[in-house]
Amino acid sequence: MSSRYEIRLAGSGGQGLILAGIILAEAAGIYDGKFVCQTQSYGPAARGGASKAEVVISDREIDYPKAIQPDVLLAMNQKSLDTYIADLKPEGLLIVDATLVPEVPVDRYIAIPFTHIARELGKEMVANIVALGALAALSGAVTLEGMEKAVLARVPPPTRELNQKALQAGMAAARKLMGARQDKSGSGE
Repeated sequence: MSSRYEIRLAGSGGQGLILAGIILAEAAGIYDGKFVCQTQSYGPAARGGASKAEVVISDREIDYPKAIQPDVLLAMNQKSLDTYIADLKPEGLLIVDATLVPEVPVDRYIAIPFTHIARELGKEMVANIVALGALAALSGAVTLEGMEKAVLARVPPPTRELNQKALQAGMAAARKLMGARQDKSGSGE
């Protein structure tokens, strides 16, 4: 990780991206001991309007709190992908919710069905936590242990078990994808 690592989480209101940004920032700052800034914005309609959270992580003090050219873009719906893809660094990590993003205009991206996985766990509302698990595993921006501690510290006690399962499911989906890619590269394809 470079001295400044920028992450943008984007989707629509109601998808829990503001909470996801707070959890990601707490994982980096409280549990991993990094410098961190977290900002957020959302449209006039809380549910359905545009929503984004940005997290800047660094080994040094942060001089500007917003993501300028994100190293990671997590797009939870088509509109957020279309809106923010141009800002992503050329070699940045693009992660999309395969359930809600049918068209990706670039060749280099990772698609995981976060919303579908959350539905299988019984609550669509944990798609944000599934996505955080995958983001942590794929990017290395925070430790997996730090992410788990941050999730469990932030979510309401009655939902801890579900959220822990969601986080683990996201990590597992990312690992499975990384394993499949290593298998392809190792077999000469």
